[in-house]
Amino acid sequence: MLTTLFSGDSPRSRPLTIVLLAMIAILALGPFLFPGVRAFSMMGMICVFIILVASYDLMLGYTHIVSFAHTMFFGIGAYGVAMATSAWGKGFDAVLLGAAAALLLTVILALLLGLLSLRVKAIFFALVTLAVAFAFLSLVTQLYPITGGEDGMRVRVPRELGPAFRPVEGSLVGVSLPDALAALVGQAAWSDVLFDVRVTGRTLMYYVAFTVSVLVFLFLLRVVNSPFGKVLQAIRENEFRAQALGYNTVLYRTAVVILSALLACVAGVLFALINRYVNPENTLAFELMVFILLMCVIGGMGTMYGAVVGATLFLLAQNYLQDLLKLLAQQLTPDSTLAHLVGPERWLLWFGLLFVLSVYFFPSGVVGQLRQWSAQTRRQAPLEDAKLGRPNPQSR
Repeated sequence: MLTTLFSGDSPRSRPLTIVLLAMIAILALGPFLFPGVRAFSMMGMICVFIILVASYDLMLGYTHIVSFAHTMFFGIGAYGVAMATSAWGKGFDAVLLGAAAALLLTVILALLLGLLSLRVKAIFFALVTLAVAFAFLSLVTQLYPITGGEDGMRVRVPRELGPAFRPVEGSLVGVSLPDALAALVGQAAWSDVLFDVRVTGRTLMYYVAFTVSVLVFLFLLRVVNSPFGKVLQAIRENEFRAQALGYNTVLYRTAVVILSALLACVAGVLFALINRYVNPENTLAFELMVFILLMCVIGGMGTMYGAVVGATLFLLAQNYLQDLLKLLAQQLTPDSTLAHLVGPERWLLWFGLLFVLSVYFFPSGVVGQLRQWSAQTRRQAPLEDAKLGRPNPQSR
């Protein structure tokens, strides 16, 4: 059953399997493991960026299409919901209409970008998408009466997805994972481990995002392991040979651009409903596009599991590296050179250093490297058995 669920594409690495199971368990039980708004918001962003990074990896990792317009589709989804709820109220009908309009616009623009691959390819296609993305960003910034310009827009979510809605009366009991770890080392009292969890509409919205991210991940696993996905990988390896075999590569490239754009738009819709505020900086900025690319590289391009690992590691470092450096600086001698070097204000320096180290020690990404190490271990196991004179079970 699990083989069918994962489309025959298992993690193929025991450490990777353990890491993925831990991530899934923590995200599934997140509201009951981490008190506070900060951790709750970050887990919601992890669910959103898993969709966004996985959809981009479908283009970059599996088809070798470099596009810098991915954030444009992400912003279309976010602004579609924001503009619809601003015009028609905070009902579910406004959200659905805004999402539908955003998806329709996404299909049209993605189709036009896909058809550009008839004329331009490789780096020239990337430059065209970069120009289109900047043009769209400028358009959104200039249309202040409609989009709010650089000030952005507040998203009016339905009452059932807001903090005032209480589907469960009273409160439930949660177990604070950070406090439990601190209690194990004697830094906190065990009485602080339990906390009250109030299930609100925001909790429901989080689980909607979590469910959608799981379904999209399983869907993309099915896509990349289907005959369609095999053709995409053939185009990545050698497009000329794929054409020689009779495949219409332009059709496949256009289809994958549209599919990837649609999923990015879905991620934008979820982002707007979770964050409840959109502006050009958090949806359309080129910096966000760079972050998506970094997540792909860290996790491992050409692996859907890399999107999960890359998005999680990147957002954890982005949100908590500064706090970790602050704790480390407090343990050092004040005003010392080392204390100044690890100061929380220099977190971007260490963030960049961590990225360089991850690329150096994991050139294929975290997922790709773990799979390579596991494959080497499996190949060496029969040789070790032969040296020790133990029978090989595979030879029976």
